[in-house]
Amino acid sequence: MVVLNKIYTRGGDAGETALGNGVRVAKHSARVSAYGTVDETNATVGLARLHADGELDAQLSRIQNDLFDVGADLCRPDMEKDAQAEYPPLRVTQDQVTRLETEIDAMNDALDPLRSFILPGGSALSAYLHLCRTVSRRAERLTVELAQSETVNPAAVKYLNRLSDWFFVAARIANNGGKDDVLWVPGANR
Repeated sequence: MVVLNKIYTRGGDAGETALGNGVRVAKHSARVSAYGTVDETNATVGLARLHADGELDAQLSRIQNDLFDVGADLCRPDMEKDAQAEYPPLRVTQDQVTRLETEIDAMNDALDPLRSFILPGGSALSAYLHLCRTVSRRAERLTVELAQSETVNPAAVKYLNRLSDWFFVAARIANNGGKDDVLWVPGANR
């Protein structure tokens, strides 16, 4: 259980922060940028939830919890030392990726196929879900970049990749099942 009695520690005043294994790194390091953008994604999901209800809100709640899992995973490097750790680190699993895929398929089955690219917008919920999509895609890019130089759990990368797809399909669901999607008209304003 986490207990946060004091919010500021002054430990980061010199531009460094501690990873989950206690190692101190620059706040602008690739790892901190990756999990920081996962946290930013989580904040955008909170905005989307202001406009969601029912099953979609429940799914977004699960995603928010998963995003904390992703952040916890990314802030603990040295996956090869997991077995020896006093407290085994939390790692994203394939089951979490599979759940997203199942939800994407179920939502997509209810939609007509796209005949054009769509513009972010329509309903407020759809617009916020598109914001979630773009921020999660940035988190994925930063995590993939991190994986080029450091060990990263492949399931965390897969999760972020599926997540942006989930947000795209959910945004269409939020636009009256895709009927109120705002379609891109190539060259319309030339």
